[in-house]
Amino acid sequence: MSKERYRELVDTLNKYGHDYYVKDSPTVSDAVYDSLVAELKGIEAEDPSIISSDSPTQRVGGAPLNKFEKFEHTQRMISLLDCFGVEEAKAWFERIKKLDTGVASAKFWVDSKKDGLACALHYQDGLLVRAVTRGDGFVGEVVTQNVKTISMVPLRLYNHPFAKGYTEVRGEIVMYKDDFDDLNKQRESDGEAQYMNPRNLAAGTIRQLDSKLVAARPLKFHAYDVLREDAKDIPTNTYAYKVAAELGFFINSEAHGESSLEMVLEYAKSFESKRARLAYHTDGIVVKIDDRSLQQALGTVGKNPRGAFAYKYPAEEATTIVKDIEISIGRTGAATPVAVFDPVVVAGTTVQHASLHNADEIERKDIRIGDTVVIFKAGDIIPQVDRVLKEFRPKDARRYNMESVLEKQFPDMEFMRPEGEVVYRTKSASGSILLKRALTHFASKVALDIDTLGEKNVIALIEAGYVRDIADIYLLTDEQLVKLDRFAELSAKNLINAINEKRSPKLGRFIFGLGIRHVGAQTAQELARHFKNLDSLGTASFDELRSIEGIGDI
Repeated sequence: MSKERYRELVDTLNKYGHDYYVKDSPTVSDAVYDSLVAELKGIEAEDPSIISSDSPTQRVGGAPLNKFEKFEHTQRMISLLDCFGVEEAKAWFERIKKLDTGVASAKFWVDSKKDGLACALHYQDGLLVRAVTRGDGFVGEVVTQNVKTISMVPLRLYNHPFAKGYTEVRGEIVMYKDDFDDLNKQRESDGEAQYMNPRNLAAGTIRQLDSKLVAARPLKFHAYDVLREDAKDIPTNTYAYKVAAELGFFINSEAHGESSLEMVLEYAKSFESKRARLAYHTDGIVVKIDDRSLQQALGTVGKNPRGAFAYKYPAEEATTIVKDIEISIGRTGAATPVAVFDPVVVAGTTVQHASLHNADEIERKDIRIGDTVVIFKAGDIIPQVDRVLKEFRPKDARRYNMESVLEKQFPDMEFMRPEGEVVYRTKSASGSILLKRALTHFASKVALDIDTLGEKNVIALIEAGYVRDIADIYLLTDEQLVKLDRFAELSAKNLINAINEKRSPKLGRFIFGLGIRHVGAQTAQELARHFKNLDSLGTASFDELRSIEGIGDI
């Protein structure tokens, strides 16, 4: 069989797949498609060396991986500022108008905000060479084999100037509501536990090491951005969407331009009632200044670009009874009261804890143990107590005294509430609890990402006396670890190897891992870019630190 025939089959079947999965407009019957696929498989079986990476047969998944490789994004995958309602959106607009006079007459690009997993697809000369998750925005995980199983992702780009050179297409991996419901119905009939929500299932699926399992799940890819090495190739967000569609990607029908912020907010109001009828979950809309050069000129603050925001709708609410209020000690010594209640489903996930922030917040909302409260998820992520339903308050509902609970729960620790602050903090910067929190943070995926050094192993090492300071982990030996119940010879060796792999971490991750108060992941990266090494940072003056974008007086 000629190579020409093979190439013809691959290209034609990919076109048929695009018509079916992206355009939702099949051009041949299933029987014709299956017959051509059978011919293709026959050719590949006869001569495996001919198999092309963009062949439809390569979507079924390859051999299971041991772990995912890491990859640094060509451009940071940023998150958006959340605006809850009209007033916050207007305040955003007033802020950025002060930074650039061109903002006042700016046009906007609007799209639905999908509740999925962000992913970047890298194409070189039209061929898909890499798919990378968002990760921490700077570095993601390479999940190419898994993403290839998604039928809406073109394995090759055709008939477009951007099919030459390097092109990156970013989008959201989602699972549609109906597909999710069908999966749960099947699991129910099989006597298995049901999945909680489509977003978590989509994210968990993409992080499966066996791509054959991914291929069995009905995932979709919705494109929302296109990047080129020359930024001038994509002058507006309107053009980015046009190009994405021309390259063969699915584009939301809701995506469109608006001529003013007032028009954007009018659309946001009308979209709230429509969003329930969409095939996928959404909690709002994404709003971007259309002119990308203007958007770029506005820069970023923290982890958010100034030239875009997410308009969020009110979160789903639920009621529950406060069983207790416990105190959690953070890595910086902050004492945070946490409400404990029976498990309840909010916005698709089961929660049984909610931060109460501080003693003043408890007093202001008059939250007592035994109260029936309304909880919601801020940004559909963090559970919070909105209000107390006082008509259900029992006679024995107990007021909460933060100071007496701190004294009782942590008798060996002293706390203070600095003047002008609402949070109680430990007087000492040391201690077993703080060390456990600090080391858990240091080893976490968002910091140094030390494999197998999770919270339980951290606790075991500190309680055994092997670790009295974060630096002590680099002195651990196999012989020490195997003496602990949690470790066998292999697991001890794995942990030592994982620690040794992170002896020379990237500066930004190391700074963030140190857990300095007020220094988040974005600030740590900015500090690393500015100072280049730890010594320069350590000797920096107040004025020099304050001059860095995103860092203020605090």
